[in-house]
Order: sequence, then structure tokens, then C-alpha cells
Amino acid sequence: MPLETLQNCPICDKSSFNNYLNVEDYTVSHKEFTIQQCNSCYFLFTNPRPSEAEIGAYYQSEDYISHHDEEKTNLISKAYTAVRNHTIKQKVELINNLSPSKGKILDIGCGTGNFLAATAKDGWKTFGTEPDSGARTMAQKRAGTSIYESINAGELTAETFDVITLWHVLEHVHLLNETVEWLHQHLNPNGKILIAVPNPQSFDAVKYGRFWAAYDVPRHLYHFTKGTMRTLLQKHSLEVNSILPMWFDSFYVGMLSSKYSGGSINYFDSVKTGILSNLKGSAKDKEHLNTSSLIYIVSKK
Repeated sequence: MPLETLQNCPICDKSSFNNYLNVEDYTVSHKEFTIQQCNSCYFLFTNPRPSEAEIGAYYQSEDYISHHDEEKTNLISKAYTAVRNHTIKQKVELINNLSPSKGKILDIGCGTGNFLAATAKDGWKTFGTEPDSGARTMAQKRAGTSIYESINAGELTAETFDVITLWHVLEHVHLLNETVEWLHQHLNPNGKILIAVPNPQSFDAVKYGRFWAAYDVPRHLYHFTKGTMRTLLQKHSLEVNSILPMWFDSFYVGMLSSKYSGGSINYFDSVKTGILSNLKGSAKDKEHLNTSSLIYIVSKK
């Protein structure tokens, strides 16, 4: 399957890169992919990578949990489901605090629609996108609303939103700048964008190195630090208002990472690493928050 090679950094457009890390795709192909780092802005991105037309094959696995609803008996899947159900309640509370009027919300990359269903039940007018056809069908049934294949669907072009959410989605999109510009154009003046992404500067990322599950190549095309996220958003007249932790991600990612590094899950090590990652990553100010995954609360400048 041919790969495409980026000649220019997606953020600063410079063309000088270093090889940062070689990482195996542990989920589907078991091929090795290279993460490169821009020598100018230090952005990390998977390069070369599958094209947008070819990337779908790398999601075809029952282990790619966000696209499946089947009850699994393995502990990782059970842990994922339990945490997902708990964090959905927290996410709904968060958006209600950011936008008490409960207007229109768009969830980009909504998977099987669990979060959208919760927002609809809570009184929001919901919209969603999901490129995977199977997950999209499940999401439409669950959320009771139209789920579009992408943000370029004609029905969405005339809409603007009070809240736009991307829960572990921005790292997957090929057209990075075009997507962020779309977010700016379709956000209401006082609206908020919530972007959740893995953090390659966290303690667990540094500890596990090339075995860190949240690199998830080649599905994760980009690997955002706080600095590179801000640089990208500023290009599109957006700014970070605050950064919040995702405490549970360190444990889930730790279980997968220990499996990748040792062949089976080391529960003691992954729990210990998760605790340490959260302790070392916690901070009273957003500049020093450094947990396994981060939520960026974003608004127009």
C-alpha cells in the first residue's frame, strides 16, 4: 500500500525534519512508521503516512474500540467501556458549564454516538460527523440525529455552533489546517471548541517511548505538544483559554503500552505508571499540566 510523504511541516510550512522515533502499528498492520520532528517549530508528525484514500484499512480491527459496540470480555475493553461511561457524564457537565444555554453542538468523529446521545438527552441540539460507515449507522440510531460523513457535508456548511468537540480526533485528520479553519468559521462568536489529544510530553509517553500506545501510528498523523497546539490554533485566529487533564487515559494507555512492550499486560506496572503520570503531570496552572491526554478549551481571538 503506497504511502504519501509530506515535504512541508503542516504547521509552519518549513521543510527541514529529523527522525524522532520509529513506532510499530500494533493494532492492524504491524508495520513500522516514522515520527518526524520539524526543526523549526518542533511539531511531531507521522511521515510518510497512508493517504486519506488508503487510511481506512488501518482502522479495520475489532481492537479499534471506538468504532465497535460489541461487549468484549477482555479487561482492556471492559476498562475502556467503564471509563467511557463515566467520562461522558463529566464531558456533558463540562460543556454545560461552558455554554449554559444548551444550544447547538457538533461532535466531530463521534464514533458510535455515546457522547452525542448524552448531549441530546440533556437538551442540546446535536450534530455529528463520523467517517466510518458502520460506526455512523450505530451513532444515528443511538443519538437520534443525522450523522454526516464529514464536516464538508452540504447540510453543515450553513450551520454555526455554540460548542464543537473533537474527542481524540484532531490527530487523525489529513487536512489539518483546513479542518482548524473550518472550526473557526463555524464557531459562534462566544462559542467554545474542545480538543482532546494525547500528550507526548507526559511521564507515561517518556517512560514507554516507542511502545507508548497513544502514538497509535499510522492512525495518529500528528502528536501535539502544548506549544505546537497553540501555534496551530493561532494560525487560524483561535486561542487556548484553558487546559484540562484526562486522568483515566494514563491507565488505559499504560495497559496497552505494557502489552506492546512486554507481550502481555503488566497490570501492576501500568497502574503504577498511570498514578505517577497523573501525579507528575498535575499542576495548578495550565502551563505545567502534563498528563497523558489533555483537553484544550478554545475560543476565537
